[in-house]
Amino acid sequence: MPSDDAIIRAEFPLLAKAVRSQGLGLGLLAVAGLLWVGAAVLLAAPYGDDNECPAPIASEYVHDDDCVEELDWPLVTALFGGSVPFAALGAGAYASGSAVRRVAEHLERTERA
Repeated sequence: MPSDDAIIRAEFPLLAKAVRSQGLGLGLLAVAGLLWVGAAVLLAAPYGDDNECPAPIASEYVHDDDCVEELDWPLVTALFGGSVPFAALGAGAYASGSAVRRVAEHLERTERA
């Protein structure tokens, strides 16, 4: 007995493509979310050799010059900046897949009627 996925792919290729697009969008959004979590951890955790510097977002940012230089700001910026393409492409792919899925489901219902 063929599975429901096999039936959907065979009978409604547009619907199968839309589901794949939604899945791709969710995957890209998950990657962006992981990058945001990584950057948030760097900003919310104490840092330094013995954690002598307070977290950047948990203090009034009255740091010693040593602490300011010790935090890896390029990494934090790269994590946030690197998440932008994943978030944009993920949102676009998911929105496109959702729209195509609604059209495909509508066409499926009209074929039956």
